[in-house]
Amino acid sequence: MRVIIVGAGQVGSSIAADLDETHEVVIIDCDPERVDELNYSLDVLALEGDGTAVSTLEEADVERADMVIASTDDDETNIVVCATVKAISSAFTIARVKNTEYLRTWQRSETAFGVDFMVCTNLLAAESIVRVVGLPAARDVDPFAGGKVQMAEFEVDETSPVTDQTVQQADRFDSLTFAALLRNGSVIIPRGDTVIHSGDRVVVIGSPQSVQEFARTIAPEEEVGPAEEVVVVGGSEIGYHVARLLEERGFKPRLIEQDSARARELAEDLPKTIVMESDATDIEFLKREHIDEADIVVAALDSDEKNLLVSLLASRLGAERTVAVIDTTPYVELFEAVGVDIGVSPREVVAEEITRFTRDGGAENIALIESDKAEVLEIEIDAESLLAGKPIRESVSSLPEGVVIGAITRQNEFITPRGNTVINPGDHVVVFVDNEVVDSVAPKL
Repeated sequence: MRVIIVGAGQVGSSIAADLDETHEVVIIDCDPERVDELNYSLDVLALEGDGTAVSTLEEADVERADMVIASTDDDETNIVVCATVKAISSAFTIARVKNTEYLRTWQRSETAFGVDFMVCTNLLAAESIVRVVGLPAARDVDPFAGGKVQMAEFEVDETSPVTDQTVQQADRFDSLTFAALLRNGSVIIPRGDTVIHSGDRVVVIGSPQSVQEFARTIAPEEEVGPAEEVVVVGGSEIGYHVARLLEERGFKPRLIEQDSARARELAEDLPKTIVMESDATDIEFLKREHIDEADIVVAALDSDEKNLLVSLLASRLGAERTVAVIDTTPYVELFEAVGVDIGVSPREVVAEEITRFTRDGGAENIALIESDKAEVLEIEIDAESLLAGKPIRESVSSLPEGVVIGAITRQNEFITPRGNTVINPGDHVVVFVDNEVVDSVAPKL
C-alpha cells in the first residue's frame, strides 16, 4: 500500500516505523528538523509542509495513496486533513482525535468529516486501563472475536503459585492456551516441560472465564472483578472515562480531583463514583482515605511527572498495583523500571489501533505485545488460508517457529484448539506470532 501519514510526532513516527519495510510510506510534517531526521532514520519519504494544504498533499501524490492517516496533536487539523483528502482523492482516511464529542458525531454518521475511521486517544487509553482492572497481575488485556476470546499478559513474581512450575502443571484450564513466555527481552514459545520463572511474563489466550481463573491462580490473595478497590487520581478526560467504564462493569471507584468545579461536574456525571476534592500528592489525605487498601491506583493527571509521583506515593503507602498514564511514550519503560507497575501510553494505544488497518492478510484485530516483541492477530479464515481444511498439527508444521494458534471461534462458539482440530473457512482464529516472522506469516493465514 501507499500510505501518507500527516504528523510526525510519536504516533505518526511509530506507525511509519512499523510500516516502512512493507509499504510505501510518505510522512508530512511542518518541522524541518523532524523531516530531516525521519528521512535518515526510516525508509520513508518525509516532506515538509502543511498537511491540510492541497498543494502539500499533491506533492505527496495523494491521488495514488491507498490510505491517509491524520495523526497530528490537533483534532481539528486531523479532521481538516481527512476532509481535504476526500475532496481530491479516494484514499481511505483515518483521523486521530482526543475529544470524544468528535467521535460521537462521527459514530452517528460514519461519513462525517470525510473520515472513514476515527480513533479517540482518550477513550482508547481508558479502555486499555479498564481491561487490566479486575485481573490481578495482568499487564495487558485485549478482547478478540467480539469479546469471546481474551489475550492477557501476566507478570509472575516469586510469590506466585505458578513460579517454578512447568507449563503442563500450570495449565489446568480447558479453554486456555499458553502462547508465550517473555523472559529477559526474548520470546519463548512454551512446551509442556517449559518451566515458568519468577520475573517471566506469561501470554495466554482463551475464554474470558478461563483467563479470570488463571488470574486467580497467578495471584490467589488478590480480589478479582468488581470487588477490587479502585482509586482514580485525576479528573482528566482519561480519568473520567476510566471511572465511567468501571461503573458500567459494576465497580464503585473513588476519584480524586483537585479543581473544585471539575470535581462537582464529575460527581454529577458519575453517580456510582465517590468523588473527592483534594490534592492527590497530600500524603496525609492519602493516609486518611486508606489508599494503602486500594487494589489498584490509576494516575490520570495532566502530566507524566505528576502521574509518576502519585504512583510512587501510592506504592509506598501500600497500594497493591499502580497504573500511570504516560503521554511521552519513551518514558513508559523508565517509569516501570523505577516503580510504576503498568505504564499506559495513549499514543502507543492509538498507534496499535491504526496499525491493524495496514496489515497484510486482512487481520480483523491486532494486539502488540510489549510494543515490538510479538503480535496477536484475529483472522477470518478463507479457503486460500494455509490453515483451512487441515488439522492444526499438520498446518502448523509448515509454519516457522514462533506461531501459536491460541483460540478459534466458529459461528460465535468458542473452540479450544488442539492438534487434531480442523479449522474451516469462515472460522475466526486468534494467533500469536513472534515479530521476527509476522510479515512472512500473516499473508499465509
